[in-house]
Amino acid sequence: MTDTGTAAALTPAPQVRALPSATLSGMPALSRFGIPLGLAGLGGGWSAARSSLGSPMWPEEIFYGAASALWLILTAVYVFRGLRRKGTFRADLRHEVAGPFASFIPLAGILLSSHYSQYLPPWGAWPCMAFIAGLAVVAAQLLAHWVTGGVSMQSVHPGYLLPVSAGAFVASIGFSSIHAHNAAVAAFGAGVFFWLVIGTVVTVRLMTGGEVLPAAKVGLSAYLAAPATANIAWMVSHPGPVGTIQLGLTGVLFIMVLMQIMLLPEYRKLPFTQMFWVFTFPVGATTNYAIRWLATTDLPGREIYAWTILGLATAFTLVIAARTISAPVAPKQRDEPGTENRS
Repeated sequence: MTDTGTAAALTPAPQVRALPSATLSGMPALSRFGIPLGLAGLGGGWSAARSSLGSPMWPEEIFYGAASALWLILTAVYVFRGLRRKGTFRADLRHEVAGPFASFIPLAGILLSSHYSQYLPPWGAWPCMAFIAGLAVVAAQLLAHWVTGGVSMQSVHPGYLLPVSAGAFVASIGFSSIHAHNAAVAAFGAGVFFWLVIGTVVTVRLMTGGEVLPAAKVGLSAYLAAPATANIAWMVSHPGPVGTIQLGLTGVLFIMVLMQIMLLPEYRKLPFTQMFWVFTFPVGATTNYAIRWLATTDLPGREIYAWTILGLATAFTLVIAARTISAPVAPKQRDEPGTENRS
């Protein structure tokens, strides 16, 4: 009787917490910030191409400019929504599936302020530091929520790497852009720590806990975001010949790229939503590093490889942008009947 009662009490819990449609309610507002984050990531790729391949400045500035405009608009809308409903951000931050995507707001801010700081010395460093501080607060809030039993194991997905691991590496890149070398190394160390700790938890959950929710599958791209941003962070904080640590990080990134290629059949099963923008930042960051790394090698045709990678990443992002613009009409018509069932 005791064993049966225990099983009956424990079995429904993960299903109730992980599966209802209500758990996806906070996803759209936060996932929209993947748009400026992805555009800024691609802008970083074109910035690397300008330095390594001599590409013109205008593509880089177009992507950064579009990212800045969208980030400002989305932030204003999100803040206005939060002012109307008290506790909105706290509720979104505690969302089991979408919570980690709250880091997109300061992450995009770091990338944008890092880019524009070069035009506004010395004041340009202050916005970057402010966004890094904001990311640290968001990451600390998420960690405190996670370690106090705020999430179920069934809800954990690779997106949990974004705020504490990839986020720390992006912070390191931001510190390097404002010439704060010691802070950049410290942020890199934090990223490595959480890459190992949270990455282990996420991988164990994926290997033993069954399939993740379809809405969270795009988070599998975080396996690529962490090593891509780690490689960029180490390279910009340690300019010069490629050393042992850089080579090791490059090897990890190469394996993660191969894994993403193997995951393509899984991604193709997903219906298109704005969540697909989550893919664009890892792709942009990987492109950024690939161009930088190829410039350090003596590979024959390395410039052709670099331009090809940049062209594919740009085309990928533009296709998602085109799909996003054309998507709202048809999905609304399909979703209307479903709203009756949910109510």
